[in-house]
Amino acid sequence: MDRRIITLTIQFIGLVLIQVLILNNILFSNLLNPFFYIYFILVLPVDFRPSVGLIVGFLLGLSIDVFSQTLGMHTIATTFAAFCRPYVLSYMAPRDGYEFSRLPSVKEMGWLWFGTYSAILTFLHHLILFFVEMFRMSGIFNTVLKSLGSTALTVILVLIIQLIFARRTSTSYE
Repeated sequence: MDRRIITLTIQFIGLVLIQVLILNNILFSNLLNPFFYIYFILVLPVDFRPSVGLIVGFLLGLSIDVFSQTLGMHTIATTFAAFCRPYVLSYMAPRDGYEFSRLPSVKEMGWLWFGTYSAILTFLHHLILFFVEMFRMSGIFNTVLKSLGSTALTVILVLIIQLIFARRTSTSYE
């Protein structure tokens, strides 16, 4: 079995457990809720096929929904984020394109690129998640505010994890 598949499977299970057992119980002032499981979608290899990405996004969201009893909210949001990922990657592609099997990370792409990329995808995910949760347009301001706050908290967690696991090299980060 390919080492990359084993690593991705362990990451998948670990992120689902962290989200369900720890992060689902954290809520700051009814506006900020970290949804760190989106990290799995963020760090999939650049050459990951979009159709497989949709399936992975669906399974990730479904796993969170099953353990959180949220009736498809996370499934919809994570599948949408997986759908948007190739478009965000192509929009943010370097002039020469991506190298084969490159991983979106601070180490590979730099702080600015990775921060922007993760903020865009995380905001899209959170916006859909909170709109599905609210399921009405009357609270649009509150929904956008919740999306922005939770996105900021989630991106900070993502960048902290990248900081911890990014190995220092002789080149400087952007």
